[in-house]
Amino acid sequence: MGSASGTAKSAARTVEGNPVLRILARTGYAVNGLLHILIGIIAIAVAVGAGGSQEADQSGALKQLSSNPIGYAVVWIVVVGLFALGLWQIISGFLVHEEDSKKRWAKRVGEWAKAAVYLVIGGTALSVALGSDSSSSESTSSMSATLLASPGGVFLVVAIGIGVFAAGVSFVVIGVRRSFTKKLVVPPKPAGSAVVTLGVVGYVAKGIALAVVGVLFVVAAFTHDAQQASGLDGALKALAGLPFGVVVLSAVGVGLIAYGIFLGARARWARL
Repeated sequence: MGSASGTAKSAARTVEGNPVLRILARTGYAVNGLLHILIGIIAIAVAVGAGGSQEADQSGALKQLSSNPIGYAVVWIVVVGLFALGLWQIISGFLVHEEDSKKRWAKRVGEWAKAAVYLVIGGTALSVALGSDSSSSESTSSMSATLLASPGGVFLVVAIGIGVFAAGVSFVVIGVRRSFTKKLVVPPKPAGSAVVTLGVVGYVAKGIALAVVGVLFVVAAFTHDAQQASGLDGALKALAGLPFGVVVLSAVGVGLIAYGIFLGARARWARL
């Protein structure tokens, strides 16, 4: 068992040292940042009533990109970058340094969960690049409907909601504590101060959006209404319905743009 584990780690280190993969992983951060900037812009448009039927999520941002030839080419770069970043996170999971076995596996699961997110978004980008008109919000609602119709599915939807809500809280905590700086080679001031500020604002905004997504999953479970669980698009549009919703959603939109710019900076200064 130990030999197999050592072999896996050795293979992971070999792949991790590949300069091409490192460049592609940084590209992944950059294109993920671009998607968040577009989502933030769409969110602000929705807040001020100019969003129309646009989806304020990754699929909406990708459809915006693919609407012209240059953007369509960028979508393919998004596909490659996100798949590479997903692979990087899988490798990072194997190379976690932690003496305590439970902590080591907790960190590995965290890295592999991030990998799953990047691969899913990469899959969405691939479907858009291939001409699919699929919608992330509709796919999420469909998945929720399937779960709610299955035995014990209500509890699973609640568990998903709690998990996503916890992820949102985690993002807020990371932002407030500035824990994300551990993953960066923070540049000297004033650039360093700007990057950290963008990170704080961005992580908090992303956390709020994720927390609302989690709440909507729980609401969908208790009301047996899968349409409530419509992912990031539904969460951001739900914010618009709150008192002072225009201000709240606009602020979150600005925060998502800040997060996107931060990810662009992370592409440059990430510790890989």
